[in-house]
Amino acid sequence: MKNLLLKSMVVFGMLFSSITMAANMPTHEPMGGQAFGTSVKNIGDGLYVFRWWVYRTFFLVTDEGVIVADPLNPKAAKLLHKEIRKATDKPVKYVVYSHNHHDHISGGSIFKEEGAKFIGHKNVLKELGDHPHPLTPLPDITFEDSYTVKLGGRELELKYFGPNHGDSMVVMRLPKENALFIVDIVTPRRVAFRTMPDFWPDEWIRSLKEIEQMDFDYVISAHGPANEPAIDPASVVAEQRNYLEDLIAAVKVEWDKGIHNPDKLRQVVKLPKYKEWRSYEAWLPMNIERIWAYFHMAW
Repeated sequence: MKNLLLKSMVVFGMLFSSITMAANMPTHEPMGGQAFGTSVKNIGDGLYVFRWWVYRTFFLVTDEGVIVADPLNPKAAKLLHKEIRKATDKPVKYVVYSHNHHDHISGGSIFKEEGAKFIGHKNVLKELGDHPHPLTPLPDITFEDSYTVKLGGRELELKYFGPNHGDSMVVMRLPKENALFIVDIVTPRRVAFRTMPDFWPDEWIRSLKEIEQMDFDYVISAHGPANEPAIDPASVVAEQRNYLEDLIAAVKVEWDKGIHNPDKLRQVVKLPKYKEWRSYEAWLPMNIERIWAYFHMAW
């Protein structure tokens, strides 16, 4: 009887903790700070979201040390390091790369000097070998499909979905928060980045569909200005996929009419459903030209 009562209390405690955490998730609170500065949002239970300009990453403080996601760049990494030191005096044990692009991962040296181990998909090792960066340590630990980082009673699950934005992108899942950290392939309430450099539109959509099947309630995205929240509901993944599908469908309609000139396509294709999204006016024409290339060159 005592064992049954104890088990019931543990289950109730875990359920109450989950409900409390969900209720306190700052899904509508802006990151804050100056537009071109930095800010930090304490999500709770050792999880912090760090913003530098329009870039985001996170760090997780555990009883045995700290796990850091993308270290961004040298300037941002120094500021990130200072924020970690405000939260804890424990060392950074692991730095996890989301993918190979230098704008997200070129700040790691400061953590390497502290003795951190670096983790990334196996393709990051090849890509950084082909395009080395002097301030970007190579991964010490690589994996093929999935990997779980364990430290101080906390876990960070890493999952590879194949090519989408480059060929080394991983999605990070925080089981306790039931949240994903998604870099570049989901940016809430913003059209796709300019000409979609290193994006494969069809594979991007496929990946998002597969991500939607994961168990998660929240998303931390790697881009967003100071007035955007640190964490969003899971629905932003489907919203990103819907935008891409609508973009391709709209270009296809005009393509089937015989309009194969990218300049003309930029003039006639409109997506008023997304006119309130960030960079709609400036970047939608570039998005359209990228989809023109998808049809014109199968690229």
